Amino acid sequence: MAVNKLTFKDYAKKYIFDGMIDGRYKPGDQLNESVLSSELEISRAPIRETLRELTSSGLVEYKPRVGHFVAILSKQEVIDTYMARGVLEGFAAAQCLQGSSGEDISVLEAMPSEMEDLSRKGQLKELIDLGNKFHELLFKGSANKQIVTFTKQLSLISDLLFYEYIGTLYTPREINDRHMEIVESIKDGDARQLEELIRAHYVESGEKIAALIS
Repeated sequence: MAVNKLTFKDYAKKYIFDGMIDGRYKPGDQLNESVLSSELEISRAPIRETLRELTSSGLVEYKPRVGHFVAILSKQEVIDTYMARGVLEGFAAAQCLQGSSGEDISVLEAMPSEMEDLSRKGQLKELIDLGNKFHELLFKGSANKQIVTFTKQLSLISDLLFYEYIGTLYTPREINDRHMEIVESIKDGDARQLEELIRAHYVESGEKIAALIS
């Protein structure tokens, strides 16, 4: 399969992540460099780089002299992941609040109803993609690149867990309401309230998911 050389790593990352979402790679499964290289018809170098990145994000665990494995997350690790994302994203969004334009708010305002519609249709991957666009818009103007990088790393775990448990977490209407609450906070212009709301948004989801893990 021909892939632009500049996108080998991204291609491999998407392939592995989609495999986790689809259940092709389950927690505890080994991710073999040679097998992945053969399946994707690319060299092992971008595979190795991708696995290192996924290890940094917490989705993959590396065992010395054994290899890489899909991480098995504990209840506390799930809670910690969501809490950390809420802290980082809440701070970044609060810092960017004054720079939010009327156009930005209009775009954000239209998204919750789209999320509700996707949830009702069971289009979960599309729902997660739109949810990420919503949340990335909240801190798109952040000058702190470290916060942006770490937030996006944490989103990999939270996206995977959200996909697995969305059916029992929130109703379509609740998804709409939770995100509209954030939009209304932005319109109010209260940075402290926005930061606290986003933190609570993630903490609630993390605790709900942790409660469902056996």
